[in-house]
Amino acid sequence: MKIKEEQLSRVQSIQKELSETLNAIGYLESQKHALLHKIKSINEEDQKVKEELEAEYGEVSINVEDGSYTVIEKELE
Repeated sequence: MKIKEEQLSRVQSIQKELSETLNAIGYLESQKHALLHKIKSINEEDQKVKEELEAEYGEVSINVEDGSYTVIEKELE
């Protein structure tokens, strides 16, 4: 006994669409994973530059548009 050809075709179409969608999700997750690692790397480089700048200029607030900076005043407790 078999189901009708039309029914089989519909089931196969649905299964194919589901498989393609799951593959697309896997690809997107892979891209997401790579981008998260890239963010981590960028954040580490940012921290390194901040430490280098602080060693040279002390605690400052930098205007990233023109490179000017102002010294951050610490409040005395």
